Amino acid sequence: MRAFTITLFLTIFGFFLYSQKAKVPINDDTGLITWQAVVEQKGDPLSLYNRCIEWINSQYKNSQEATKVRKPEEGLIVINHGIRLYDTLDDGAIVLSNTVVNYVLRLEFKENRYRYTFTDFTMKAMSRYPLERWLDENDPTWSPKWNGYLIQVNAEVSRLIKSLKEGMKEKAVKPDEW
Repeated sequence: MRAFTITLFLTIFGFFLYSQKAKVPINDDTGLITWQAVVEQKGDPLSLYNRCIEWINSQYKNSQEATKVRKPEEGLIVINHGIRLYDTLDDGAIVLSNTVVNYVLRLEFKENRYRYTFTDFTMKAMSRYPLERWLDENDPTWSPKWNGYLIQVNAEVSRLIKSLKEGMKEKAVKPDEW
């Protein structure tokens, strides 16, 4: 019964992925797919930086390798990481794809706020393949599955943003009463 439920879910999920239009934010200045926001959060730059390091350590399997830049004195962290995508087969089954989308996450910290910027999305291939090409349905190499890939990227970045905001909240200090 459980296998049937999982198969049914994956089939519906696959249909859902390819039946809707991907919506990703495009930066007006750069023309790149970019998620960026400033989040108001109580704390000085160093405490926000340290909270973010804790979040990174809980979020990324190999946090040292993922973080390419760690500059506490400048209030800056830069992460290079990837998102593994899924494919839907002709029979509706969903399988792990060989397609990996790399991205850069830039985190900046100032007094009582921080800014995150997800950008530079590229498909891991022999050469740099910017995801913005997946938006152009007139491109001769365009494939309908790219829309599903963009939806997956959107879902994963949205999940990371939600997790980051939760991880950046000030931790309640419990008194050591014994």
